[in-house]
Amino acid sequence: MEIVNTHQAEAWNGYEGTHWADHAARYDAVNSGFNPHLLDAAAIGPRDRVLDIGCGNGQVTRLAAARAHLGGATGIDLSAPMLDRARGLAEAEGVGNVRFKRGDAQLYPFPDGAFDVAISRFGVMFFGDPVAAFGNVRRALAEGGRAAFVVMGPPGETDLGTVVGALPALAQPAIGHDGPLSLADPEHAGAILGDAGFRAVTTRRVEAEQVWGRDAADAAAFLAAWGPIRHNYGEGDELVATLAGAMRPFERDGAVRLRSTAWLITARR
Repeated sequence: MEIVNTHQAEAWNGYEGTHWADHAARYDAVNSGFNPHLLDAAAIGPRDRVLDIGCGNGQVTRLAAARAHLGGATGIDLSAPMLDRARGLAEAEGVGNVRFKRGDAQLYPFPDGAFDVAISRFGVMFFGDPVAAFGNVRRALAEGGRAAFVVMGPPGETDLGTVVGALPALAQPAIGHDGPLSLADPEHAGAILGDAGFRAVTTRRVEAEQVWGRDAADAAAFLAAWGPIRHNYGEGDELVATLAGAMRPFERDGAVRLRSTAWLITARR
């Protein structure tokens, strides 16, 4: 297996990937509100062959496989811990038409035209060379194949941005570089996919509710252990207490519920 995105491979096979694998259900509770936007945009048919990029613990892969019940879905990710969890969950749920592969989607040797649909829920923002990576994904699609990706937008437009804003200010990652905000500018994202050979690229804002925990204390402890927060702020009771105070206004109906927005990008080969 060849990997060029070594920094991301280290993160997702270290603390970050282990934390996501150990808390698969919690991360799905955070992100699954975007599933209907993504899957409906992908328009997966019963015989489609689906590629899920950056599949993580595999929830979206399994949902895609259910829609493509006469076809199947393949998930690819750098993270061995998350792929182990994905395989275990698929087996436990009896989803037989899924496969999971460990590899770097930027250069993975997919067979030409092997898939009808490519999807991703927050898994395509971290490519070292995004034009090359999306070009490789395009090559893996059959002529006329569809792509649908959900990517992060500017964090200041979300309730999570409000919560994190209670912490000391950090230099924000620049839009346009590799990282979570690399596709947060829709014009920049469209240009990348266009340079990769995609056509009919569209971008629209979508909104979903994210469930972070049963109450402010529970949600704050979970958020404090999330890789980006832990990396930038360390650990400690003061950190958790600050986050809990910021999350308390969002307690509703037995959970901490944060409004979030993202960009839904669609394209065709």
